Amino acid sequence: MKLTLFVEGSTEKSGLPSFLKRWLDPRLPLPVGIKVVQFQGVGAYYEKIEFQANWNLSEGVGADIIAGIGILDLYGLSFCPKHLVTTKERYSWAKEHLELKVGHPRFRQHFAVHETEAWLLAHPEILPAGVRRALPGKASHPENVNFDEPPAKLLERLYREKVGRRYKKVLDGASLFKLLSPDRAYEKCPALKALLDDMLSLAQQALR
Repeated sequence: MKLTLFVEGSTEKSGLPSFLKRWLDPRLPLPVGIKVVQFQGVGAYYEKIEFQANWNLSEGVGADIIAGIGILDLYGLSFCPKHLVTTKERYSWAKEHLELKVGHPRFRQHFAVHETEAWLLAHPEILPAGVRRALPGKASHPENVNFDEPPAKLLERLYREKVGRRYKKVLDGASLFKLLSPDRAYEKCPALKALLDDMLSLAQQALR
């Protein structure tokens, strides 16, 4: 039995499956597999998610698939109406919109608030010492690192200032996700908690 993740880029494809399984598998009677379908950015995700989700969850292809889980960064949603400015407004609208667009009962849309890098901020000990010491106070609540300087941009700035090089989203992100405690991130990031709780509930129902 597997869960299929629909993600917008390489960082999510390389870093998320093992991270999510480290939280899920100990809570399940049997481990579940995670299959990843990667898109080339949020524009491609929006254009192709309806077809990809329905095809991957179809009777033949998706016979062993528990559910399809879409994961997007809340930051950078080009299809989101401009008048929606708060995190709650954007999250609620985009979740409902994409789930209606796909129209499959086994598809769920979730978001990283505001980017998956927020989850890394939940465990600052895995970051270089200089970056860790320079984190702003709001990083103690990672999902409050907002649209003005979202987590990846914050890390890019601090890596340049404190480490003397760029933060490489794919390479550094993948390495940090291997060190990230899923329990720490679950405790500090409510949107991640909602994602993991949903995945756990779906898997538990399928494995009964």
